[in-house]
Amino acid sequence: MTVQRANIYDDIGGSETISKLVDAFYERVGKHPDLIPIFPEDLTETARKQKLFLTQFFGGPNLYIQERGHPMMRARHMPFPITPTRRDAWLACMEAALEEAEIEEPYRSAMFERLRMTANHMMNTPE
Repeated sequence: MTVQRANIYDDIGGSETISKLVDAFYERVGKHPDLIPIFPEDLTETARKQKLFLTQFFGGPNLYIQERGHPMMRARHMPFPITPTRRDAWLACMEAALEEAEIEEPYRSAMFERLRMTANHMMNTPE
């Protein structure tokens, strides 16, 4: 089965699944020693924005653009030192969250690959 990027959002269950994914992800981020230093203590607003972004990123409504404009993700992340270690920690949290949210294959792998490319693009600081 081939995954068509525009259909991932609907095919995985839309906003309910994105919410499960983001909630599971930030539960891990808030406890990860490599990530705690670059995230706020209260992750509520960060998670809300991530839900908007991932909705759009995986083919749902353009909620992020409607509220915040063009994502410009690299520019928005430049104030935070994102090292290879932090990228790997972020991806480990996301991989576990994809599993916890019970996202089925082939969607899980397709989503993780897109997120891996994004995480690689966000790195801005060497170890």
